[in-house]
Amino acid sequence: MPAISSSFNRYLWILPGWLSLISGALAQIPSFNEEHTQWLGEQIFLNECGARFECLTSWNPGENFPSLGIGHFIWYQAEQSEPFEETFPGLLAFYDEQQVALPVWLREPQQRESPWVSREQFMAQQDSPRLRELRTFLAATKDVQSDYISRRLERSLQEILRRFQAQQRAEMENRIYSLASSHPPLGLYALIDYVHFKGTGLNQSERYRDQGWGLLQVLQQMQSSAVSLENFVASAEIVLQRRVDNAPVERNEQRWLAGWVNRLQTYLPLPSLLSLSSLRSGSSDH
Repeated sequence: MPAISSSFNRYLWILPGWLSLISGALAQIPSFNEEHTQWLGEQIFLNECGARFECLTSWNPGENFPSLGIGHFIWYQAEQSEPFEETFPGLLAFYDEQQVALPVWLREPQQRESPWVSREQFMAQQDSPRLRELRTFLAATKDVQSDYISRRLERSLQEILRRFQAQQRAEMENRIYSLASSHPPLGLYALIDYVHFKGTGLNQSERYRDQGWGLLQVLQQMQSSAVSLENFVASAEIVLQRRVDNAPVERNEQRWLAGWVNRLQTYLPLPSLLSLSSLRSGSSDH
């Protein structure tokens, strides 16, 4: 398992306090102990990359872009248009913000667009100095990537709540924070991982037949259900099945559904937690 940096651990201790301050309606969300904080960071890497070094620079068959880092962050070419949110440039900006020195070829703004025009070109260059350097850099900065993933939840929850009518907002706020405090560390992990895994649901480009598949849609789906991780997972399965049903036929997204459902099972308490170490769901499934 990868080591988790002290900076990420500090952030995960802070995040529950931040959530309770935002809510103002719930008891304090339990703080993570050291074992839980380390497990959370390891699990994100395991979900996306199987915790494999070579997977840090990937381009999955059937996709039009590379997926990089422990979170398989998407990187587009100049003027490339895709329905999925591009995340690697945001990570590069976060490295800058954290004053982490990037590889020289990534330091200039004009280098913030993917230089590879095809999967064939990318795969042929896997052993090139540039990609070897990138893998080494990404492996050495897993803590920064984890922090970037976690902070996305912080931004997302406030935006998601604004999508609900005023009379529903307080109730949904309570439901979100109740979910976050369920079966520590699983509740908070479920929210962090789902936002990273399938997005916030706020991006209008991430739609098939005008229906999204992010955290917003899962929360809407479970509005009439009791707050529990089991109901969160069940609602997410419905949302992801709907995505597959609505997807363009040529994408053949049915091939990824079983892996998505397996990933959702890692949000559940025992006995599902016992099988976490056997999960190897790559992210050829944005």
